[in-house]
Amino acid sequence: MFGDLMGMMGKLKETKAKVEATKERLNTVYIDEQSNDGLVSVTITANRELKNINIDSKLLEDKDQLEDYLILTINKAIEKATQVQETEIGAVAKEGMPNIPGMDLF
Repeated sequence: MFGDLMGMMGKLKETKAKVEATKERLNTVYIDEQSNDGLVSVTITANRELKNINIDSKLLEDKDQLEDYLILTINKAIEKATQVQETEIGAVAKEGMPNIPGMDLF
């Protein structure tokens, strides 16, 4: 019994390390998103850290329109980054979870 428990604890510790390594790797995964007409584009990491914003000069004359463009484009990028992060971390976590009857976490 204790051997099984020690084995599970070891596997959980290993999985935690793999999840942390995956989170670190996601800092190097870039998601590019742009507005439908291409006037605004953003780049963020899969950990949702904003890296770059490009704004067409046409938008610089209308503050409200620019703010709307930024909000929409950044939110689309964040949504994609969240999906990538959840998929990557979920796969690592599921792979490393011990088989505990009745504990279907994923």
